[in-house]
Amino acid sequence: MRENKIKVLKIEPGQAPQVKEIQNDPAGLQAEVGGLIECISFPNGCVAVCNEEGKINGMPPNRRLGADIICGPFFICDTTCDGNFTSLGRSKIAEYSQLFTDIPEFTGLEPELEPGFTFIGFEY
Repeated sequence: MRENKIKVLKIEPGQAPQVKEIQNDPAGLQAEVGGLIECISFPNGCVAVCNEEGKINGMPPNRRLGADIICGPFFICDTTCDGNFTSLGRSKIAEYSQLFTDIPEFTGLEPELEPGFTFIGFEY
């Protein structure tokens, strides 16, 4: 069963992570990231939910995640086995608060800030 509200860790550009309760419906999720959502999965079942057009729309760089930079606000939530968003527990809040505690400074010249697409072709 889907929760109406979920507890997430919200990460805004230039700010420390904050625990927040948000509405768990498409309008509420999109409001948190300022547009269409994109999910980036972590191995433990959690996801980072960000604006899929953050770079294209010129949102400010926020945090590095792997080999990329997320632009604009994002939040971390947990997921159920059937893919629904669910609240973060205390241990995962602590884990991701630690992971995103450092507020990086960006020059604006980082190559990861350029929007890009990867096309993969298959020969049949």
